[in-house]
Amino acid sequence: MKKKKILAFLIVVAVCLVPFIAKAEPVEIKNPLGANANMDVLIKNFVFTVLSLSGVLALVAFIYGGLMWLISMGDTAKITKGKNVMIWAVVGLAVIFGSYAIISLVYTAMGIK
Repeated sequence: MKKKKILAFLIVVAVCLVPFIAKAEPVEIKNPLGANANMDVLIKNFVFTVLSLSGVLALVAFIYGGLMWLISMGDTAKITKGKNVMIWAVVGLAVIFGSYAIISLVYTAMGIK
């Protein structure tokens, strides 16, 4: 019973708003990203921003691994952990640079500057 009352109220409100919506004049919405912004440029900027942030994270991981190695005080488990973090950070950087190269190649082939 309560759901029917809510539905009836919503229908009444919608019917009452129809005249206001019908008289509304169109509003021009300006592009906040600039006049020349289109979807391919936005996607390109997004992808390169994500790759840049990934590079920063890989650098932070490399520094973290180096610090772990420095403060290990001869503990072989900590040295191995620090080395592994640094190795995977370098692998991550290689993947990021490879991704950047492939995406740049694709954009060049598509004619996106």
